[in-house]
Amino acid sequence: MLELVSLKKKFGSFTAVDGISMRVDAGQIYGFLGPNGAGKTTTIKMIATLLKPSSGRVLINGIDAHRSPHDAKQYLSYVPDQPFLYDKLTGLEYLLFVARIYKMREAESSEALKDVAETFEVKPWLNRRIEDYSQGMRQRLVLAAAMLHKPKLIVIDEPMVGLDPKGAETFKTQMKLTAAKGAAILMTTHQLSLATEICTRLGIIKAGRLVFESPVEQFSGDGVEKLEKKYLELTS
Repeated sequence: MLELVSLKKKFGSFTAVDGISMRVDAGQIYGFLGPNGAGKTTTIKMIATLLKPSSGRVLINGIDAHRSPHDAKQYLSYVPDQPFLYDKLTGLEYLLFVARIYKMREAESSEALKDVAETFEVKPWLNRRIEDYSQGMRQRLVLAAAMLHKPKLIVIDEPMVGLDPKGAETFKTQMKLTAAKGAAILMTTHQLSLATEICTRLGIIKAGRLVFESPVEQFSGDGVEKLEKKYLELTS
């Protein structure tokens, strides 16, 4: 569903992403790990077509995302680490706005909106302006919006920001269910416990290069401790 081919991004003389090639297949939850400044968010922004690669390609369902962005993004949902929301809209207005962007039919969007609002427990807040939402409620709303059109590829940068334990558990459950239905998920996180709990494959990036890839089964047993040791070994 997602393929990166020799993806590179330079800012002047600085190379932020240096020739990354990787795949995220349907049904897979890929944990994209690395220290601050390693190039994770830059990579994700190129996938979301917010940044243009210096070279290389981003393929979403076989479509070159930078040559045919409109077609590619029909399959994509992107949740940034600091989502922008329109504070003067209500939660309901925001979800309807997202539904219209994806050209969802009224009956389809109405049913999907009801479903995601209940799943992420934002229904009681839908008629209140977003400016009244806590950080955790904003994150719930963004996740609900991301799932609205049933995307085939979900790209999430630090998903647990602001979520309380119940919201975190809901997120983990929904990602597993969504992957089981055939979606591909790429997720960055600094929480190694989250990576070992829900991811099926892991990649570690350092200084813009993918330095490690493995199925999560490699870290079975004392998974978090094993992953932490490997992570520190590769990134220190």
